[in-house]
Amino acid sequence: MSSKEKTAKAESGKSLKERYTEYRNSSKFQNDKKGFISSAKTFIVDLFRYIIIIGISYVILAPVIGIVVNSFFSDADCYNPMVYLIPEDPTLSRYELVIERLNYFSTCGQTLLYSLALMLIQVTVCSMVGYGFARFNFPFKNLLFACVVVMIVIPTHTIMLPLYITFKNFDPFGIISLVRGAPINLMGSTIPMYIMTALGCGLRSGLYIYIFNQFFRGLPKEIEEAAFVDGAGVWYTYFRIMLVNAIPSVITVAVFSMVWQYNDAFYSNLFLMSSDVIIGMKISTLQATIANTDKILDPNIQELYLDAGIVLVMIPVVLIYVVLQKYFIEGVERSGIVG
Repeated sequence: MSSKEKTAKAESGKSLKERYTEYRNSSKFQNDKKGFISSAKTFIVDLFRYIIIIGISYVILAPVIGIVVNSFFSDADCYNPMVYLIPEDPTLSRYELVIERLNYFSTCGQTLLYSLALMLIQVTVCSMVGYGFARFNFPFKNLLFACVVVMIVIPTHTIMLPLYITFKNFDPFGIISLVRGAPINLMGSTIPMYIMTALGCGLRSGLYIYIFNQFFRGLPKEIEEAAFVDGAGVWYTYFRIMLVNAIPSVITVAVFSMVWQYNDAFYSNLFLMSSDVIIGMKISTLQATIANTDKILDPNIQELYLDAGIVLVMIPVVLIYVVLQKYFIEGVERSGIVG
């Protein structure tokens, strides 16, 4: 009889309890136990992670999905309690009327041009200020950078009255009164936003300066030193070398600025800007316009038109993000916003 046959015969003679006890005391059991515990922990952590992600996604996306779906509801669907998310009689009539009442294409085009112009100014000004803080030493540098941090921390609502008074009677250093005899009233125009943005104190400019400062501080100084050795000046080095290397931060700030300027309601209301330039101003009065012009007095039906208007306003922003998503995420990771 071979050794294998003897071993098999000895094993067959053992009881089930003896086999189990022997297995419990073996190294194989300990390895299987550790593997099972590790797999169970991984499964629980992954399950918990997916639950959190799905929950947060639902909280964020549920209202958006509801707005998009409601914009296709007919009057019958609105009052049918059996209809949920999927309309039985979808219609595009909401969009047709809203496009007409908003003068959508003209107003949206002007809003995008306005946002684009401010974005270009902000990227240029804030990048130069951030570069200056990152690379140069000058008197009161720390104090001035503290002012930048204050711009980020202090809510804009706390300075709305001084801003209103400043641009209601715009007269820097009394020069305008000396020339014209009276200050200029800039209310009702976009000029205050251009002035504030060009001076580095526009919408979220403090945050953009901080982003550029963090990014430029992370770039090696050897790049500039090599350029200076080759005879390049400060401005050439900045525009042709440093700003090119800062493209991730430029894209990040550009997307933030474009979206926030496009959605801005605080400054547009504060400076009484025209609704023909800011599409958000027209959205805020859309229900009243439909009620007065089209005699649609049912508030539930008015909300369906408002949902259609919101979807139309969101489309340009979503397209901007989709096109620049890859560069935007890369810029956020490299610009020092997190961590």
